[in-house]
Amino acid sequence: MSEQTLLKTPLHALHLELGARMVPFAGYDMPVQYPLGVLKEHQHTRDQAGLFDVSHMGQILLRGGDAAAALETLVPVDILDLPAGLQRYAMFTNEQGGILDDLMVARLAEDTLLLVVNAACKEQDLAHLRQHLAGRCSIEPLFTERALLALQGPAAVTVLSRLAPQVANMTFMQFASVELLGVPCFVSRSGYTGEDGYEISVPAADAEALARRLLAEPEVAAIGLGARDSLRLEAGLCLYGHDMNEQLTPVEASLLWAISKVRRSDGARAGGFPGSAVIFAQQAGGVPRKRVGLLAQERTPVREGAELVDAAGEVVGSVCSGGFGPTLGAPLAMGYVDSAHAALETPLWALVRGKRVAMKVSRMPFVPQRYYRG
Repeated sequence: MSEQTLLKTPLHALHLELGARMVPFAGYDMPVQYPLGVLKEHQHTRDQAGLFDVSHMGQILLRGGDAAAALETLVPVDILDLPAGLQRYAMFTNEQGGILDDLMVARLAEDTLLLVVNAACKEQDLAHLRQHLAGRCSIEPLFTERALLALQGPAAVTVLSRLAPQVANMTFMQFASVELLGVPCFVSRSGYTGEDGYEISVPAADAEALARRLLAEPEVAAIGLGARDSLRLEAGLCLYGHDMNEQLTPVEASLLWAISKVRRSDGARAGGFPGSAVIFAQQAGGVPRKRVGLLAQERTPVREGAELVDAAGEVVGSVCSGGFGPTLGAPLAMGYVDSAHAALETPLWALVRGKRVAMKVSRMPFVPQRYYRG
């Protein structure tokens, strides 16, 4: 996609003003870093508060009395019993059990759900919803109407409480309608960094004023995609298109925790979502490959696509995400490996430019998550 055809978020001019280095990402011209640099941006988020523009993500409203039951036909998650004021992680699955996208689902009211889907998948997700849910609920894309900001880090609560004191009482995954600078917004206490923080859905026309107000706070710095990636990798969080895709199931992706108990094979509303039979069979009988954490035993970073071999030199998997963890102070990665090599502490080697780099299967997250649970 040429620079002329790249989409721009409502904060594009602000990114340029702040000296961001822009790169194409999911069809958008996005800031990968600011003059502070990726390492310092990463650490600033861990120590204080970082502001991320995630307006490239897709926001979709589902309305109607049947919206929750309708959405349950597409995701392996309990939506019917999701209370108003809470959100839940979900996945769209296909008939083979593969993951079409991962998303957040928030219940605004009894008959209203707000979905936040990945930027690269939002048009296909919208088509998927329209194909399967048409007639059961209204489906309203908010792709250009609303922006999305993420304020992440231990100082996020202090900063946002200056604008709306009630946000301090929210806990992880709570969701509320909150007025910020006189503008009605949707705020969730969540994020993608492993840190405490908030995601703020704001009308597009008001996004720049809110971003400038937050950046004026002494604790807050603008943070780009580079640090967002290293933060989520340290937190052991998947990135769609890298660590999961439509050929990989939730069982292979080590995301069984995201399948609600009530929707599992022995649950009260078992199945009823695409690929449930495949997923339940894998859950009972195991899978040939699994997503695992990997820690390099030397200083060489290991990148996506690197093959993983065992002691005999046999290829047993590949890296799906990798890089340097600034907080960890060492290289780290996630990868898919044969289940026989997925046990913790299993020694493996990554092939990097023809050299073998010693790795070890590790627990995730690599850096402790600090979500505020009250």
